[in-house]
Amino acid sequence: MSFRDLLFDTLRTLWAHKLRTFLTMFGIAWGIVSITLMVAAGEGLRVGQQRVSENFGKNIMIVFPGRTSMQAGGTRAGRATEWQATDHVFIQSQAPACGVVLPELGNSLTVRSLYNSGTLTVVASLPPFAEVRTIPVAEGRFYNDEDAALGRRVAFLGSDAKKQLFASRPALGETIHIGDYPYVVIGVMQSKEQDSSYDGRDISKVFIPFNAALRDFPRRPPSRPTAIDRFIVTPKSIADHETCKWELRRALARLHNFDPRDEEAAKIWDTVETAKAFEHMTQGMKIFLGAVGLISLLLGGIGVTNVMLVAVRERTREIGVRKAVGATGRAILSQFFVETIIIVFLSGGIGLGITFGLCALVNSFPMPPFFAGLVASWESAILALALLGTVAVLSALYPANRAASVDPIEALRYEAGG
Repeated sequence: MSFRDLLFDTLRTLWAHKLRTFLTMFGIAWGIVSITLMVAAGEGLRVGQQRVSENFGKNIMIVFPGRTSMQAGGTRAGRATEWQATDHVFIQSQAPACGVVLPELGNSLTVRSLYNSGTLTVVASLPPFAEVRTIPVAEGRFYNDEDAALGRRVAFLGSDAKKQLFASRPALGETIHIGDYPYVVIGVMQSKEQDSSYDGRDISKVFIPFNAALRDFPRRPPSRPTAIDRFIVTPKSIADHETCKWELRRALARLHNFDPRDEEAAKIWDTVETAKAFEHMTQGMKIFLGAVGLISLLLGGIGVTNVMLVAVRERTREIGVRKAVGATGRAILSQFFVETIIIVFLSGGIGLGITFGLCALVNSFPMPPFFAGLVASWESAILALALLGTVAVLSALYPANRAASVDPIEALRYEAGG
């Protein structure tokens, strides 16, 4: 029998047993849809949380001054620490595992334009702050190195701060007054979601160069005029994270005379550790959803196996007739193999189509900030198809091989007696 005759004969057989074919295809398609959608939901949660977390900052540590809890160098415990404007230069030189060390100032100040005014948080740092803290630009630009070095009175507005000060009017090139000083607006921030903060949402702030803030808004006693609020620190890589943290504490301890093991003297909000903890949680959830999907996949595989076993048993007489008229065992196995392959590919295509169609439909609706939608994975879909396809082929070929090896007369008698 030629392959063309084999193919047409197989298609006629499948069409003649439509219910059995449908049940087999349904089991395979359902297994693919269930495991792929469950894995997609877990991945959507992970991606959504990662996206929102990065809107706050990319692998950053925020270092606040505190109070010493240990004696060091003859000084008493309970002494307040205070970071200074030039500390970051020394830290950068003493902490090679750290990528960026930025000083940051934050003041609640009166800000007014020609149209409105309000008390807003005014934040000052160095130009890399925009990248490290994920400050996206909608209009204009963030302040640059030249602005910072010269202490220019330029301002970058958060999206909500711009609305408060200018409503729907253009803000670029306009002058605002921060306290008693005029600042020119050079840029406006793009709105963003933010899952956490230490001093308010970025969209409600005004950002100015660090040297301008030191000059115009120095700290008042009892703090020194050059005191700052915190440092923003990033490790060079995730692998350098713990080394960077230790080098950071050691450098600050040398500058401010406290024990580097004293965690209360330098309080660190470590978003890297938080991200790792959430990654472990979402990975566990993804494994759980995958396990639930795998159970559904196994149940689908059992259904496929039962249908295929019954199908081969029902066709024992047919196998006997085909052998009686000269069909070889190999030809009989070839027919069952081709039947199963056709069923697997048709049901696999339908399952994949349903899966990615559902994902596209769900993703067309607005999603909450922490959920990126159903992020379907071709790898999980192909894996499910391969597993169920293998189950289907084995569950068809094993009984078919046994039936094909039986004497034709016994096969006919078996069916007639059944």
